[in-house]
Amino acid sequence: MSCTQEKGNNLQTEERLWSIDFFDDFDAFDDANWQDQRIWVNNESHAYVTDGKYNTREVSDGSLKIRVVKLDTPIVSDTYDKFGNLHPATAYVAGRICSKNRKEFVKGKWTARLKLHSSGQPSQFPAWWILGAQNNESPIQEENENVCWPLYGSGEIDIFEHHGDYTAKEFTTGAIVSLDSCDKGDWWSARKNIATTLTEYHEYSVEWDDADLVYRLDGTEIHRNIGMGDTYSEPMFAILNYAKITDSDMTGSWTMEVDWVKHEKRN
Repeated sequence: MSCTQEKGNNLQTEERLWSIDFFDDFDAFDDANWQDQRIWVNNESHAYVTDGKYNTREVSDGSLKIRVVKLDTPIVSDTYDKFGNLHPATAYVAGRICSKNRKEFVKGKWTARLKLHSSGQPSQFPAWWILGAQNNESPIQEENENVCWPLYGSGEIDIFEHHGDYTAKEFTTGAIVSLDSCDKGDWWSARKNIATTLTEYHEYSVEWDDADLVYRLDGTEIHRNIGMGDTYSEPMFAILNYAKITDSDMTGSWTMEVDWVKHEKRN
């Protein structure tokens, strides 16, 4: 068998393994797939706003743009954390959407094709990730949404995060390990930093492969959480957000552009 034939057979085998059960190519903002998520976490210096206010969320030309925007004048925020603390007044606003109570899946494969318009700037923190559907943070819309992060039912898998404070050309990927207590997680031991061209489109994905979690960049495996797949055998929803994580100044706006998002199930 030639190398070309072997490669073709492998691709056909891979295609037979998966079938798409959710796909959004952002021709419009579909409320059946997504909702804005207003929340204050990680001591973020911005406030999340809804309905694309201040141009923090935009769908145009076949893609979604999620932004952090600096305003000329601080606004009084009406966003609270889950402990009831009000976010202080801020000149920074941002977009965050989730598929909570819209599109939730157990295992399978999540992929987004996205790019950043800039990278490596202090405080930049764009992310593409999934979270357990029983998470007890806003919006709470079902009776069983009462599990604190990162316990089972509220586990977190980060498919793509860029920390501009630490690197200009890398993203980090991997699961957060629960320390079996509310609000206590190991952020670092199960993840890996990967270099790529962040300002160009790439496909970022995570899939359940038997007992493992496999992370891929443009279809190529780049990281694996061995034996952690069953730790996250819960319904999970997707999140796309852009955070400003410190008090560093910024000018203009920061943008993460998303071409499409999909979920696939194993055949």
